Amino acid sequence: MRLVRYQYKSKEYFGVMQSDRLLCLVALAKRLNARLPKAMEDFIVDQTAQETAEGLLSKAKNNDLEDVSIPLNQARLLAPITMPPKIICLGLNFASHITETKEKRPEEPVIFIKPNTTIVGPNDKILKRPFVTKLDYEGELAIVIGKKAKDVSLQEAPNYVFGYTILNDVSARDFQFKNSQWTTGKSFDTFAPTGPCITTRNELPNPSNLSIKTWVNNELRQNGNTHDMIFNVPQIIQFLSRVMTLEPCDIIATGTPSGVAMSMETPKWLRDGDVVRIEIEKIGILENTVEEM
Repeated sequence: MRLVRYQYKSKEYFGVMQSDRLLCLVALAKRLNARLPKAMEDFIVDQTAQETAEGLLSKAKNNDLEDVSIPLNQARLLAPITMPPKIICLGLNFASHITETKEKRPEEPVIFIKPNTTIVGPNDKILKRPFVTKLDYEGELAIVIGKKAKDVSLQEAPNYVFGYTILNDVSARDFQFKNSQWTTGKSFDTFAPTGPCITTRNELPNPSNLSIKTWVNNELRQNGNTHDMIFNVPQIIQFLSRVMTLEPCDIIATGTPSGVAMSMETPKWLRDGDVVRIEIEKIGILENTVEEM
């Protein structure tokens, strides 16, 4: 399933994206005399909800599906998760990005954390403060954790994944490198656009061979693949679960391929009005416009 949060006629819903339509899971459950959690976060936490939803979708008749669906273009897509317990990000996790930045290949994952106030959804604005002069983009595959994980093995790690989404690790480079910690440059409000959906793990069993592309104003800037990751999804989860307890709805951004602005001979920093579009196969497209405030 490709799960989405969306707004329709001033009300918030969550459901399934099917081609050019959105299907409300709670409404479908009610129609078929079943019960599902009413919020995306609760759906992720409930270990039986996905199986229930898939069962409802398989037995629903065409008129059932039509009656609980709306055209995609009539709704506003929202960030799939608005208040994740943690947003954990990996730096320097793509070999091509290591090459372009001339950094040393890490022996273990390099991690930092973004606050949840960085979260915005598809088509929301990336707000550029006037004192930020070196604003950059980073298209990334993001893991959504489905259940509590502590000290998990490499073999068990995939079982803790609920699904995958896209995250743009927006970065103010002029603040990121002022000291040895990257937090300031990564933590401005709106610096973690996510979406457009969460593709569940059973729909995406192999996250190690996915195309990642980023355009700025229709210019292709990043053209990578997750097979270039230094640490893959199971390795990331294993490592992080040794350091901290991973919780349902945690978001883990897995790093970015080459093509970021800071590594260009003449950097093309994001400016007011720029449109950033990130596409990861089997997930979709995340698009946001920069607005100077």
